[in-house]
Amino acid sequence: MWPSLIERERNAMLSVDPLRSLSPFPPGYRAAGVLLHVTSLPSPYGIGDVGPTALAWVDRLHEAGQSWWQALPLGPTGYGNSPYEPLSSFAGNGLLISPGWLIEDGLLQTSDCRGHSFSATAIDYDVVVPFKHRLLEVVWRNFSSGARPDLQPAFVQFCHNQAHWLDDYALFRALKVRYNNAYYLEWPAELVQRQPAALALARRDLARQIDQVRLAQSLLLRQGERLKAHARAGGVRLIGDLPLFRIPRLERRVGQPGAVPAGRKAQAARRRRCASRLL
Repeated sequence: MWPSLIERERNAMLSVDPLRSLSPFPPGYRAAGVLLHVTSLPSPYGIGDVGPTALAWVDRLHEAGQSWWQALPLGPTGYGNSPYEPLSSFAGNGLLISPGWLIEDGLLQTSDCRGHSFSATAIDYDVVVPFKHRLLEVVWRNFSSGARPDLQPAFVQFCHNQAHWLDDYALFRALKVRYNNAYYLEWPAELVQRQPAALALARRDLARQIDQVRLAQSLLLRQGERLKAHARAGGVRLIGDLPLFRIPRLERRVGQPGAVPAGRKAQAARRRRCASRLL
């Protein structure tokens, strides 16, 4: 009796909302999982990452009969380090790159990671961010000097496939460093207005820094794919979360021409519009 009643209820719901038929799950599917952000995983490097401890976490989920691991948004964070206020809708957070796997890949030495102490109970971003950024600079120097030439084709292909967002994002991050992380409306006017000549000059002058950002994104994808493959082999699926809005420090504003609102009133109006999307 009950199965047939449930089936009739399901058919009635589908008749009202045909989109329910697009569900990837079979009728009656039930599963359980755990919400844990990647940064909360234990790590000797001050912040959780997608490396060995993530694999171990997947194994624990599998042993506990869990089918899903949900993480918070994985985009690059800005002020306040909130995953719900990323600097990009496309890029990943370079802080999640595993130094352990970079050592395994021959792009870092164990000695590169020594000489730092981190809190065992909290993430100290004032310590972790410069530490990770320094490691990624070492990785870029090693890679550009010829370390792991077998990774070059995959890197070139990644840059080609993702150019529609990667080029502007990498330029944005390089400019952020050049201008000491200042709000982009405080950059030189020719950059704020996206004048083509100014952007071309910036791309030329910051070519090394831009390629370093590209490499970090490529390595994060490489490590993420390794984690994903391990999870699928263990019957654990990864599910993400989406930020409600991006903060208005957008990489897409750097590479695209158009008028830029000026003045505090315009900025406040833009922030109110962003906030209104939350309601």
